[in-house]
Amino acid sequence: MKIYLLTRNANLYSSRRILEVARYRGHEIRAIDYMNCHFILEKGNAKIIYNNEELEKPDWIIPRIGATYTNYGATVIRQFEVMGVKTAVGSEALINSRNKFQCLQLLSMSGVRMPKTGFSSGSNSAKQLIDYVGGAPIIIKLLEGTHGLGVLLQETEDAAKSVLDAFAQLGARVMVQEFIKESAGVDIRAIVAGGKVVAAMKRTAQEGEFRSNIHRGGVGEKVVLTPEQEDTAIRSANVIGLGIAGVDMLISDKGALVIEVNSSPGIEGIEGYTQLDVAKEFIKFIEEDINKK
Repeated sequence: MKIYLLTRNANLYSSRRILEVARYRGHEIRAIDYMNCHFILEKGNAKIIYNNEELEKPDWIIPRIGATYTNYGATVIRQFEVMGVKTAVGSEALINSRNKFQCLQLLSMSGVRMPKTGFSSGSNSAKQLIDYVGGAPIIIKLLEGTHGLGVLLQETEDAAKSVLDAFAQLGARVMVQEFIKESAGVDIRAIVAGGKVVAAMKRTAQEGEFRSNIHRGGVGEKVVLTPEQEDTAIRSANVIGLGIAGVDMLISDKGALVIEVNSSPGIEGIEGYTQLDVAKEFIKFIEEDINKK
């Protein structure tokens, strides 16, 4: 099977592992820097030019698109889709996952639980939004932040309004979210591949920090999901349209609450903490799809 891994850096842990496993399992896989892809369209034909050569049509692509390059990355994926290539992350799914509020809108319409969340175009509605999500303390998030960047906990209403005013002055798009007190500093990351949870870990923030992201110093441990948590993770990936996804959930008194669905989940932390071969599960998902046909 011919596979292209769309990545800016083939030496990053996640990309390197996917390449290693695919080759070990006998597949022809090539790392493609998607920012060096160019396109040709004509009647009844579509081509991708890469480093002055026309790329052969692969069977599958596995996109790992950086947040900074979302729009162009989606264009690259769409070109492969136009050519009839299967993808683990579709162009629309990538865009839907990267805008946090847009992602939650889709999940909400499908009945997936989440913290109360608000979004508006300016700071005039700050007080109403804060009141709607339950009042301070609240979480304020940049719509396009990653790895816990642009996520702020504001303890008082005045502090929250000041931050929202500052973001509005900068033209930054943010949303406000209910603070789930019982899960403070702890969340669950589930990796979904092909409609199955293939690995899950509980992440705990370091002392004095409310963000549990491994990039922010959080510590992980392997965890077995409850049936409700597993169903929530799978449904979330399916709603957004992702064959491969990282689903982040808070554990509340109401059950699992989804806070984010990641279209390019890193696997270094979860492989290390769970001792599971997540990269192999990504490749098996593609193999199973081929075998069905």
